[in-house]
Amino acid sequence: MHAVVVRVSIGDAEIADKGLREQVVPAVSNAPGFVAGYWTRSDDGRNGLSMLVFESQDAARAVAERFRGATIIPETVTVSRVEVRQVVANA
Repeated sequence: MHAVVVRVSIGDAEIADKGLREQVVPAVSNAPGFVAGYWTRSDDGRNGLSMLVFESQDAARAVAERFRGATIIPETVTVSRVEVRQVVANA
């Protein structure tokens, strides 16, 4: 398995939450090879970190490119980093 780790800066939390629920989560969860996804936000609401797990490196890379190209990013959200990593353990 491979994971896509996405770090973002959040402008308006309400707009970002709506875009996450209506745009990002459906797009990611319907992507080929999707296993699981976790979206988190800092206590101050200004930063987010997501870990999206896929069955293969190719599937993870395809979704990572969508984040890099900002094709599935809500308004007021800016992507600061996208990484594809190998999952070495899970529980």
